[in-house]
Amino acid sequence: MTVTVKFWSYFRDHTKCESTEIELPDGATLAEAHANVLAQFPALAEMKNSTLKAVGVDYQDNSFVLSNGDEVSLFPPVQGG
Repeated sequence: MTVTVKFWSYFRDHTKCESTEIELPDGATLAEAHANVLAQFPALAEMKNSTLKAVGVDYQDNSFVLSNGDEVSLFPPVQGG
């Protein structure tokens, strides 16, 4: 199945793109998609444990099962002052 992954905030700077498409086996989880992205974009690995993940417009946990055509958004850790 094909999933689109969108990068937000400074993740765009680290990946040098706004989005990418990845191929995953049917029944893949959000954790598997994230691992696939980290393999392609190792600059994001440092933020692995604090990356926020959404599918469509809803935040999801790593066990969420993806479907063909889903749009995954990856957000960096929230910063504030």
